[in-house]
Amino acid sequence: MAHSSSPVTIEQVDPMQGAAQDAAEVLKVLSNPARLRILCALVPGPQSVSALEEQIGASQSYVSGQLAKMRNDGLVAADKEGRVVRYRLQDARIKPILTVLYEVFCPEA
Repeated sequence: MAHSSSPVTIEQVDPMQGAAQDAAEVLKVLSNPARLRILCALVPGPQSVSALEEQIGASQSYVSGQLAKMRNDGLVAADKEGRVVRYRLQDARIKPILTVLYEVFCPEA
């Protein structure tokens, strides 16, 4: 019986390792309150940077910087409509997480 000489990866030994790593990366992004607020503002639909500035009370440069990080992480995407850029949620795994966070931490009065 021939033995394979290729090394066994941690994901092959423990399939949850890859999933845990992905979850940790998403939770790291969500751990920043400003990024969390931006993502929550995008749950209903795409928003322009200026609309996001107003909603979270931050400067254009700060909001744009946070959006750039989340774009690099694959959480949001940008669509250009003429001169306006609208951001939307790109990672389908984020919306249910944000919905649960909203239900738990933002109960209606």
